[in-house]
Amino acid sequence: MLMVGLWVTSQIREAVIRNSAGTTALYVDSVIAPLLPDMRKNEALSDSVKRALDETLDQGALGKKLVSFNLWDRGGKILYSKDPRLIGQVFEPSANLLRAFGGDVFAEFDRLDDNERQQKGTTSRLLEIYNPVREPWSGDVVAVSEFYEVADDFQKTLNAALWSSWLVVGGATAAALAMLSGIVLRGSRTIHRQRLALEAKIAELQELLSQNSKLRHRVQRASRRATAINERYLRRIGADLHDGPAQLVALAALRVDSLHLVDPAAPSKDRKAEIADIHHTLDEAMREIRAICNGLVLPQIETAAVGDILRLAVTEHQRRTASSVSLTLPARLPELGTSEKISIYRLAQEGLNNAWRHANGKDQAVNASMTGGKLQIEVSDGGPGFDPASSEGLGLAGLRERIESIGGRFEASSSSKGTRLTVTLSIEEQQ
Repeated sequence: MLMVGLWVTSQIREAVIRNSAGTTALYVDSVIAPLLPDMRKNEALSDSVKRALDETLDQGALGKKLVSFNLWDRGGKILYSKDPRLIGQVFEPSANLLRAFGGDVFAEFDRLDDNERQQKGTTSRLLEIYNPVREPWSGDVVAVSEFYEVADDFQKTLNAALWSSWLVVGGATAAALAMLSGIVLRGSRTIHRQRLALEAKIAELQELLSQNSKLRHRVQRASRRATAINERYLRRIGADLHDGPAQLVALAALRVDSLHLVDPAAPSKDRKAEIADIHHTLDEAMREIRAICNGLVLPQIETAAVGDILRLAVTEHQRRTASSVSLTLPARLPELGTSEKISIYRLAQEGLNNAWRHANGKDQAVNASMTGGKLQIEVSDGGPGFDPASSEGLGLAGLRERIESIGGRFEASSSSKGTRLTVTLSIEEQQ
């Protein structure tokens, strides 16, 4: 703003001075030109011309405006002056004088110091003008008039022009700064919003990475524990088969070689009784094998809804144990994958089996609910309870690993008022 303002005001100052000087010079030239003789033929002015110039320059408007007037020839000689002492003296031509002899009207404003003003007989601001005097028929410069004009009013006009230019430059700069500030402020706000959004995304990504890392470790631990639990399951199944059906089949095989069957002389009644005992032993072995198979084989639940799976588990348990189970289901349950359905069925099966074995089937209940986008299934009883930290058996451990491997949460709580098994599954993660 300062650079542009200084340049603009300097241009305005020069233009105003030049235009004012040109106007004054034209007026002075129109007044004195008719009084001057042929300057090519006359190197000095006659007394009559001097008197005419004295009368013209001392009276009227020119007398009030001009405080000094000199007429120069090309040699630096003063042909006429309002100060008679200077007439005929020769001085070294100044740069301003030479420029005027080159054909230019030249002016300077307020370049005199206080001493020079006193010599001119005034304390006012002066406009110094060098005006070329041309020959009418050829247009050649034959002399230069140097005069000083009282320019108090000119100073006011110049100040007004300069103030106007500064106001325009300042206003334009302020408007540009306001526009730039608005653009920068808007850009800054946009950058701030984008930075906050980016920080939020980064925080969210870091949280997701942390969750993924935790889930990966949980899955790895669950996989290792599941392998160990599966091995324990196999050992338990082997032990159940060995201690149950295998012993009964072995007993039946031994009784096949009994004397009641081998000896032809054995009474028919004893033979029939022995055969009946063998049939009973084999039937008992088959029942135990079917019981073991029923615990291992799942019903067709891939296409069943979650509510139907829970009803199936409850119905099967009631049929096997002839006990009563309270089932509570919401109006609508979400669709889940096969792994989630198997886990839910095993939860209901294992929870109700434990309730039957350890609580004698007291207050058995299965409840399902939806809370905040999460499916929660709870199996409870009213038995004496146990310590989950020290007494978590193979079934509960397998349930925990199964639930955690699909991203769910398994909780077991027990007290003297009963036991509660709770599974929570996030529905968003399953869809």
